[in-house]
Amino acid sequence: MIRPLTQFDLHHRLEETPGTSLVIFTAPLCGACKMLRTAMLRYGEDNPDVTMFEVDTQQDMALAREFDVFHLPALFLYIDGRFHAEIQCETVPEKIAEAVANARLAPAAEAP
Repeated sequence: MIRPLTQFDLHHRLEETPGTSLVIFTAPLCGACKMLRTAMLRYGEDNPDVTMFEVDTQQDMALAREFDVFHLPALFLYIDGRFHAEIQCETVPEKIAEAVANARLAPAAEAP
């Protein structure tokens, strides 16, 4: 399940979410967003401990600006409520798993 986030609850909800979280920025008419969202749902079936969130950029342009999102979809990794890295990978569950594992091994990046 991918839970919606808005500019009013994103930071609060992420801070309260333990473990690994993925946040995808999407738009309703974005075909690549739909593909990544589907891949994330399949990834989530094998990784039920990962919490997934979604930001609709058409409704929350402020968040897209805050995160410097210029291209959709955009995927961000949080660990224990703190920003860790932007994830860039193919829209395949195995590639998402590989990219998340690699990002977890790297030092945390500065939050956007």
